[in-house]
Amino acid sequence: MENKDCKNNHQATASGGAVYGLGFIGAAIYFISISTSFWAGVLGFLKAIVWPAFLVYEALKALGA
Repeated sequence: MENKDCKNNHQATASGGAVYGLGFIGAAIYFISISTSFWAGVLGFLKAIVWPAFLVYEALKALGA
C-alpha cells in the first residue's frame, strides 16, 4: 500500500518539474537576451535559476501584501 501512495506523489510532482523547466528556459532566454555585457548575461542566468522567487515577490507586491 505504501508503494502505491509513493508512486502517485511522483506523478503529481512531474508536471511541476516540467513547468519549472520550461520557465527556466524561457527566463534564461529573456534575461540573457536583454543583457548588455558578459557578466550581465551570467547574472541573467543566475536570475533564471530563481525565477519563481521573482514571480512570487511581484505577485505579492501587486496584491499589496
